[in-house]
Formats: sequence, C-alpha cells, structure tokens
Amino acid sequence: MSIIDNQLNPVGNFEFCYNKSIIHSNGLWRAENALTSSLPIFVAQLAFIILINRIAVLLLKPLGQPRITAEILGGIIMGHSGLGHIEVFRNFVLPIKSLWTLETVANLSLVYYMFLVGLETDISLILHAGKKAYSVALAGIIVAMSAGFGLFYQLNSKPSYPGGAIFWAIGLACTNFPDLARILADAKLLRLEMGQTALTSALINDFCCWVFLVVAVAFLEMGVYISVASTLAFTLFCVFAVRPALKWIMCRITKEDEYEEYHIGFILLGVILFGFIADACGAHSIAGAFMFGVIMPKGELKDTLMEKVEDFVSGTMLPLFFLVIGIRVNVAALAYGTTWTNVLTIMVLACVPKILSTWLVSLFYKMPPLEGLALGLLMNTKGLLSLIILSAGRDRKALDNQTFSVMVVACWLMTFVIGPILASSYRQTWRSGQSGARTIQSAKPDSEFRILVGVHAMPNVSSIINLIQASNPTELSPICVFAVHLVELTGRASAMLIVHDTCTKSSQEKVGVGRARAQSDVLGAFESLESRSNGISVKPLTAVSAYDSMHEDICNLAEDKNVILILIPFHKQSTIDGEWEDTNPALRGINQNVLTNAPCSVGIFVDRGLSSVSLTRREFEHSCQGQRFAMLYIGGPDDREALAYAWRMSGHPGVSLDVVRFVSAEDSLNRRDQNHQGDDHYDDKEGILGDINDHNDNREKQLDEEYLAHVRRVSTCNPSVSYMEKMVNNGEETLKALSTMKDEYDLYIVGRGEGMVSPLTSGLTEWSDCPELGALGDTLVSSSFASNASVLIIKQHASSSYGDEVIYEMDGGSTDHEAGRSNKVSGCLTEMSCHLPQKNRN
Repeated sequence: MSIIDNQLNPVGNFEFCYNKSIIHSNGLWRAENALTSSLPIFVAQLAFIILINRIAVLLLKPLGQPRITAEILGGIIMGHSGLGHIEVFRNFVLPIKSLWTLETVANLSLVYYMFLVGLETDISLILHAGKKAYSVALAGIIVAMSAGFGLFYQLNSKPSYPGGAIFWAIGLACTNFPDLARILADAKLLRLEMGQTALTSALINDFCCWVFLVVAVAFLEMGVYISVASTLAFTLFCVFAVRPALKWIMCRITKEDEYEEYHIGFILLGVILFGFIADACGAHSIAGAFMFGVIMPKGELKDTLMEKVEDFVSGTMLPLFFLVIGIRVNVAALAYGTTWTNVLTIMVLACVPKILSTWLVSLFYKMPPLEGLALGLLMNTKGLLSLIILSAGRDRKALDNQTFSVMVVACWLMTFVIGPILASSYRQTWRSGQSGARTIQSAKPDSEFRILVGVHAMPNVSSIINLIQASNPTELSPICVFAVHLVELTGRASAMLIVHDTCTKSSQEKVGVGRARAQSDVLGAFESLESRSNGISVKPLTAVSAYDSMHEDICNLAEDKNVILILIPFHKQSTIDGEWEDTNPALRGINQNVLTNAPCSVGIFVDRGLSSVSLTRREFEHSCQGQRFAMLYIGGPDDREALAYAWRMSGHPGVSLDVVRFVSAEDSLNRRDQNHQGDDHYDDKEGILGDINDHNDNREKQLDEEYLAHVRRVSTCNPSVSYMEKMVNNGEETLKALSTMKDEYDLYIVGRGEGMVSPLTSGLTEWSDCPELGALGDTLVSSSFASNASVLIIKQHASSSYGDEVIYEMDGGSTDHEAGRSNKVSGCLTEMSCHLPQKNRN
C-alpha cells in the first residue's frame, strides 16, 4: 500500500493501491506492456523532459530568456497542466506508481547540484562586500518577506496547513544569483557598477535565505530548539574539524599522486552522507550537501569534480526536478476558492516589493533612477533557489497545490520579464555613449599603448606574451595589456565563475585577487609578465558568455578600456607535422564577429611558436639573440596600419624589421619617372597616379607612397630597419616571391587588405580556406607555404579606412589641404622614430 498526493485535487489526498512487483522487469516480449516496469517508465520520463526542455530553450532564446525560464516551462508543459492532462500520456508516461521513483531521483539530483553550488561559493566575498551591496540585499529581504506574509493570507485567509507563509516570504526574498549572472552575461552588463552591485547583493541575499530555509524546515520538522541546536553544532563541527581534516588529506594526495577515480567516488559518497546527517538534524538534506561543498578545499580538486560531475548533474539529472515541479503545478487550481482578479493582483504585487525597496536604496546611494530600476528588476530574479524553497514547503505540507502553483507561476513571470526589458532599454542606453574608433596610426608616440588580448586556453599564451614583449614597451610609451580569459558559458557552474570574477573585481582593494583568477593558468601567465617586464602593466579579466555573443564582450571591453589594438588567436592550432588542427569551430565565428564589430584595430595572431626576445638593450647585447620580422606591404589602410605596428616593434633592441613591398612593373616605372622629375615627396598626383581615374584609388595610392617615403629614408641610416621592393605582376608571381622568403623570418606582419583589389593578389583567394585573413594572410597560413614563422594579420577599423581625419590625427595638424599631407606623415614618422628605438639614436 502506498499513499501518493493527488496532484489534480488542490486540497485532498487519496490512497492508491498497486502491485509492488512492478519494480521487476519481465522483458520486452513477455510483458503485456514494456512500461509496466519502473526502469522503462523512468527512461521515458527522462527522455521526454530533456527533449521538451531543449525545445523550450530554443524557442525562448530569441526572446532573451535565461535557461531557467525554459526549464520551468518545460516541466509545466509535461505536468498535469499540459501533456499530463492527456489520459494516454498520463497513464503511460506519468502514472501515479512512477512518481515515487521520479521524486527520489529528482531529490538526489538536487543534492548533488547544491554540492556543486557550494563547491564554487566563496564566503569571503560576502564578508568583504560593500555597504551598498549589504543595504540592497537587506532592504530587499525585509520588505519582500513582509509582503510575502501579507500576500499569502490575502490568497488564503484560513490556510489548511501551518507555516505556508514562511515559505512564501523566503521564496519572495531570494534572488538566485547563478541565473542572475546568466542574465547579466546575456545583456552584457557584467562590467558595469550596477551589474557588480546586483551580483554581490544577490550573493548576500541568497546566503541569508539559505539560513532562513534551514530554520523554517527545522521549525516544522521537530522541536525548533533541538533542531536548530543540532544543525548549528553540525555546522561548527564541519568548519572546525572536517574542513582541516579535508585540507590535510588533500595535501597528502596532491603530494603523492593526482586525483584518481576512487577519490572522486569517496567525495560523491560524502555528499550523500552529509545530506543524510543534515536531514537527521532536522535541516533539509540539500543544506548538508551545500555545506560539504563550501568547506571542500578548492583548487585542482574542484576543477576535476566540475569536469566529471557538472554536465551530468545539470544536463541529465536536474531536469527531473523541473518535471516534479511541473507535475505539482496545477494551473487550473490557481483561482480555487477565490477569483482570477485576486490571483493576478497577488502575482503583480509579488513583483513590486524588491523592485521598490532596491530603487529607494539606490536613490539613497545617488545612483541614476534608471540604474536603480534596472537593479530592482535584477534583484527580483527568481530561479532554482526559489523553486527549492517552495518545494521544501510542499514536501512538508506547509503549501497546498494552490499556494504552491500561484507562487511558482509568479516566480516564472518575474524572471521572464527581466531579460527583454534590459535588452530593449537599459543596454541600448548604456551603449549609446560609447567612444569612437581608435587606430595604431592615430596613437600618440608618447602615450600609453593599450592592447586587449582575448585568449581561450593555454597553447597560445606563451607566443602572445612574446609578441607583446616585442612591441617595444618604453617609459615614454608603456604598454597596458587587458588580458581577457574567454570562458564559454554552458552551465550553472560557469555562472558561478562570473560571480567570483565580478565580485572580486568590485572588492579587490579589500580582498585581493579572487580564487577564480588566482587559479587560472591563463591569467597567471599574463600576471607574471608584468612582474618581469619593464613598461608593461597587465589587468587580468574574465569574460564568461556563450560563443555566439562572446564577441560582444570583447568589443564592449575594448570600448570601455579605450583599447587601440585587439589581439585574438587564430582558431586553429599548429601540429607537430606543420598541419593545422581545428580545435573548436566556434572560435572562428568569434574572430569573424570581432573583425566586423570591433571599435579599434584588430590583429589575428597565427601561432607557430614565436620565441621570446630580450627585453632590454643590455640583455640583447649579452645574449646576442635577435629576431627578424618581415612586414609585407601591398597597399591600403590595413597595410598602413600593419606597418605602423611593425614600425613600433622595430624599436625593440632585439628585433630587426624588413619592410618588403610588392610592386608591379608599371608602378615602379611611374615612380622612377617621378624621381627623375625631382619630386622626392610624391605630392604630384598626376605624376604618380596618372593612370588611375578613381578618386579613392588616387587617395590610397598617394597615402601609401607618402607613408613609405619616410621608411625608405630611415632605413638608409638604421641597420635594424631595411626596405626592399619585389617586382611582381600577378598573384602567381607574388606566391613565388613569398616562397623565396621561407624560413628567413620569425614573424610575418601583413594587412588584411579589406576592400582592396590588387592585381598582385589575383588568384590567391580562389582556393582560400580562411578569407577573414585576407589574401596574403591566408597564403602564409596555408599548407602550400611551409614555414615555421608565425603570422600577424592586422585590420584597421572600417570607419578609419578612408578617413584622413583619423589617419592624420597623430600630430594633431589640420587636414583641410591636400598639399600638406606628406609633411604631416613625414613629421609624424620622424617623431615616432625619435621615441621608439634607442638603438637607432645610438
């Protein structure tokens, strides 16, 4: 005999009798129905809920909805308010006899999920939060809990079960910061002060709600004093006895060997044990699992556990919890014993308290009213934590079907409206005031040179660091590197990484560098660059978002930090035999989107193992180790931008630069004729470009000549810079000329050549594998050009391609007169040459 709640009746219980032998299987062919056994039913339920959840995620994604809204909706669709209302589906997929197994596995998934949440929770962030974050969190808790009590009795003045108002109050007070982090990541508001305040306040808010939940469950389970005392004693024992013991054990393991499978098995067994002890103390079992995750030593163990457990728990097991929620929700019972007007009024009023309290606190701290309203909306985010609280109240008979269903639907509506409102209003307002484009050519030679480096993993880090060192940091023109570790946002654990990074950034002065950052090998390598290099400062950041929107994080950071150059690695990795391996196809899309949307110049770095150069002249003279770089020039704004960067690198004492220009016989003849006429500055348009009728081509040709004129003059007296020309007439001859340069250089620097059509590259793009690299870049990367040299492809911002104002902003002179251009360019390059290479001045 088994007693199961009838989910179709909002108040009553019924007894259902069924044969316990259904747990045994008679095989597919010997049974009347294959779904009469527990395992086939469970597999069918799991398959249906995962399928429906995935479909809901795809349908709601264009509306800017977080994953949690789709998962709740998927559970309701499959429950008794949706497909479960169909008799055939209910009898074969959701029979009453299967609910026991379903709820058991769902609760087990919840226990392991809360362990993962605790594993990535850093209590120090709460202890060192600012006054504003505490004020926002506490105001929301006090006002929302008070409103929760009132609204509960407004819906049900004579509740059948005691304690329901407590769970309504806690459910309204919580925020659920993992889902909030995902919303902020999608809206690209993580780096704003408002987003950082929201995350820190949500962390404080939810921790307090956890404490309230433990007390509420203990109050309903047994004598409140005994339960609270036993739970407090267990917590202290975990913190002061279990945690030091775990640290000692982990240190012994890491010294002797790496973590093995049986280590992970013991930890997962410990999760169940801690959940059992917490439940025996009168608290919820998930509180014990969460506590075990909090006290677990972090480091390599955490990464190993997340890698092995997180995907299975979040992607496979946790959907069963949403199915249980959906089965318990009965939309038809929302207005049971009352009116729909009263129910809708309660839902609307449930959204108001946290928005209003947060807005008033934000005004007290002199935040703009729009930011205060946005912060209130974000603090009203509901998610898995609110569902856990309501489910705990439902399990303990404090909430009936009506009060449970009303609050679940209200929480879903609160979260549903946040994403579209932020995406359509607040984000557009913030982006409207961003600055314009920046280029390498327009950078002042006596100013800070800002570079944003986006790196996904370790393989490219070493060569990119060597490239930055070769960019000639000096006291007059230091280099500021914004090292951004790009992390894909795939699950709830990744959302925790957002919280760690952003909260740490907001409280860095008090706490120091956070654990998430300290444990990152990528950011650690860049941080070590600052300590061993003069003239280089590093600011490490972490950007966590989905691949399809990751380029927005990169571009927004470049705007916010006034970056001059964005450096991103090529999406393929070089193998030992010289071939290319496509590690992640999504990275190519990120690079293409960055090239299209970047507010500054962009460099794609193709790594073939660029070695380091000596940092100072003294080190170079002592080691006698230098590198040869080649700048391949055809013409156009991208090539001029690449030449500007190569010119800066030529100032490094360990770098020698060869500027190789490819010219046609016709252009060479025209220039010789011009030289015979005594025009050294190439100001006579008709003498140089008499054959060209198009005005844009006229201008680009003349700018190329003016820009290269000074390079030729400087190279005659500077042994580290040389200028040479190679005569070619088509793409085939260009390819032959490139083949003669194999293995002569450590790095090739080329322009992307966007918008430029030259006969010198004709035919090179017909079999292009990566057109985003340009004609020369793709040729140098292709397997037909077997070389061990790395390649840097530079693209200038599109708005600067044909804009004289940006190109000649270097010296701040007027650009109204065409005749003054060559003097401006020559003067700018002369000023640059005075500041860049100390070796030249010696």
